[in-house]
Amino acid sequence: MTGATRHAGVAALLVLAFTGGTGIVEATEPSPAWAPAKAPAADPAIAFGSREAILDISLSPDGHKIAILAPNGPRGTVVMVGSTDAPGFKPLYTSRGGDEWLQQCRWSANTRLVCRVAAIGRVSGPLIGFTRTISLDTDGNGAKLLSARDNANALGLMQNGGSTIDWLADEGREASGGALLMTRQFVPEKTTGTHTANTRRGLGVERVDTTTLKRTVVEPPVASAVEYITDGHGTVRIRGLRQSDSFGNDASVINYAFRTPGSRDWQALGRYELDTNRGFNPYAVDRDLNVAYGFDKHQGRSALFKVALDGTGKRELVYAHPGVDVDSLIRVGRQQRVVGVSFATERRESAFFDPELKRLSQSLSRALPQHPLVQFVDASADEKRLLMWVGSDVDPGRYYLYDKPSRRLEELLPVRPQLGKVTLSSVKAVTFPAADGTGIPAYLTLPPGSDGRNLPTIVMPHGGPAARDEWGFDWLSQYFAQRGFAVLQPNFRGSSGYGEAWFQRNGFQSWRTAVGDVTDGGRWLVAQGIADPGKMAIFGWSYGGYAALQSAVFDPGLFKAVVAVAPVTDLEQLRQDAREYTSYAAVDRYIGRGAHVREGSPAQNARSIKVPVLLFHGDLDQNVAIGQSQLMASRLKSAGSRVELVTFPGLNHQLPDSDARAQMLSRSDVFLRDAMGMARQGM
Repeated sequence: MTGATRHAGVAALLVLAFTGGTGIVEATEPSPAWAPAKAPAADPAIAFGSREAILDISLSPDGHKIAILAPNGPRGTVVMVGSTDAPGFKPLYTSRGGDEWLQQCRWSANTRLVCRVAAIGRVSGPLIGFTRTISLDTDGNGAKLLSARDNANALGLMQNGGSTIDWLADEGREASGGALLMTRQFVPEKTTGTHTANTRRGLGVERVDTTTLKRTVVEPPVASAVEYITDGHGTVRIRGLRQSDSFGNDASVINYAFRTPGSRDWQALGRYELDTNRGFNPYAVDRDLNVAYGFDKHQGRSALFKVALDGTGKRELVYAHPGVDVDSLIRVGRQQRVVGVSFATERRESAFFDPELKRLSQSLSRALPQHPLVQFVDASADEKRLLMWVGSDVDPGRYYLYDKPSRRLEELLPVRPQLGKVTLSSVKAVTFPAADGTGIPAYLTLPPGSDGRNLPTIVMPHGGPAARDEWGFDWLSQYFAQRGFAVLQPNFRGSSGYGEAWFQRNGFQSWRTAVGDVTDGGRWLVAQGIADPGKMAIFGWSYGGYAALQSAVFDPGLFKAVVAVAPVTDLEQLRQDAREYTSYAAVDRYIGRGAHVREGSPAQNARSIKVPVLLFHGDLDQNVAIGQSQLMASRLKSAGSRVELVTFPGLNHQLPDSDARAQMLSRSDVFLRDAMGMARQGM
């Protein structure tokens, strides 16, 4: 919910963090025995709360090595490299987690990785998020900062350390260090002594050698630039510009421009409205077809279009679905070519344009019938070896390597080995009626072996609100199912993925409809005999936490307890929290003005909440400030209600800490049982 900050007071901190002698990414002491745990933890809260053993994974250009990001302690992360042909991994570098973490690592060459690091901090004023990109050799040496270094004379803060937009695979330098195209945020500098000020400002593109760090400007910075898209072969073809007002607030429109082949002149491609998600939003360029692929509305839903980049403006619908939004491109290879689209009906589905991958996908479905969810994650430079993830509702997922010449499919690593011997619950797609008769799609998870009758039950609205739940493994719902609860996850109106009409005005401005759908889900569970009406609770994270609290205002007698993780509790405070960020105008428009701001704020209506409330929040949360939970707790205490707030120092919105997540699960389980008069189960 926040954008870049207007506050520059932490510049010195960031300079030290990324240009100092120690840095936030450091070499690890050898840990030769690293391997995912194979035995399930005795405490289910630990087993389900532990972070995935594989946080990120990528395949080397020659297809014979993989790099993974894995947990290093409760909240730290380590990047490791291993062979696809032999067991074992070599740890290279770690981040401590909490206020800084490794996000992603990709191969620039067969012996060199490029990793993205994110961090968050506060000196004064708001929390500041920032990123940097580093490169390192797979022998653990040669770590270098690829992002441009901060300058003490800078007149602003370089939060964005740049993103890789092209791996320059056509250069064929996989055997050496490799080079790439990166965006760069140029920050103007002041004049000191004989030093002449650098006046360049805005986002540009540089060619950066990952070994020598030689930098060449490919696209000069433009103050309003927010995005550049290449053709996958080293040429920038599309640019997005987003203006700011006199107060530094981001505008609601991105204007896209393109270049015809061989030209340096920009021509208008179209405008994309962020508030309404209308207009052509380009994602990729196909050099051979000379088209841009992107999403736009078709009959009220998101669909894939392609637009000619020859100056004619010819536009063609590529793929649309009659019931849901088409929301993702499927891309493979070092050039990230577009091979299909993905969308979620009752389950995530794919439609391939590439005939070979379409046949392969069909073959995989037959070979892995128990794992209907398949994603192509990475590929070797020649695309003869493919790295894939497969999973289901009862399998958190595992990675496979497919070798095309030999047609061999080999399992590499499970995502959650600690759950390998745990019987998980199947997830069923259901539809229940809202009060106005509208069918609301949802997912129902029952305890293993349950007959589905008269159960303690949790309604679990998702975050967002511009998001949706999908069929598959979910660590939260699966944990509570293991503890004997039925769990309903409704895709209420206000969720994304079902088109404009379903989204309404968003889950805040249309809170009565969204929260009404959530409470109607609870009533349906009772009517179906699934839920014991005296033992029904609600649990939510972020917007889901908001919906959980607001449901207790909207229908005070339905749920007997509320658990809210990092919830929005006061819409006006949410607006004010955004004032120090460039996204303020967007947040202001999203929340809107009117009676719904007070009526739709749980903290403003705390006296209507008559049931026990348990709150969790990290104190480095940029999405939803911890003050939201502190205000809720204060208002509930003043109203004489039972409330407890658990804070997690040094953690962000996702609470990426295995110990913190285990504590959250365990305390929630005990709290719900006590609140609903249930006997505590052994841990």
